Amino acid sequence: MKLNDLRDNQGARKGRMRIGRGIGSGKGKTGGRGQKGQKSRSGVAVKGFEGGQMPLHMRIPKRGFNNTKFAKDYAEVNLGLVQKAIDAGKLDAKAVIDHDALKAAGLARGGKDGVRLLGKGEIKAKANFKVAGVSKGAREAVEKAGGSVEVPEAPAAQAEA
Repeated sequence: MKLNDLRDNQGARKGRMRIGRGIGSGKGKTGGRGQKGQKSRSGVAVKGFEGGQMPLHMRIPKRGFNNTKFAKDYAEVNLGLVQKAIDAGKLDAKAVIDHDALKAAGLARGGKDGVRLLGKGEIKAKANFKVAGVSKGAREAVEKAGGSVEVPEAPAAQAEA
């Protein structure tokens, strides 16, 4: 067998259906669009339109609240990933681990309001964190390993007039 003899198995690659290429092609004349009507014409997009009936996405009650104006944007980092980075030598457990250190290690992406430490995974290294937020489980796990977590207080809300 030579390189120029190599072929795909029979039927491994199937060409795309070319529509509107004559009656003998099997997809000629109306080209799979049926007869007449709005969807047989070109330039039609009828997503979610229900013929004038109130569409489903408008009929169903809405729930929840999306506070985009005041919502905090945290980069969420799990303890298991921090431990992995320390083991790999990307993070120094003896230095204070903050947003910049986590970003340099490739763990914190985005998060214009800082990093929030979450408790998934386990941490064995004695590490000191300085982060914008921490979950209860994560704080317990870090302190159990002999480390500490410092969360700087947010500026006090201005007194109402």
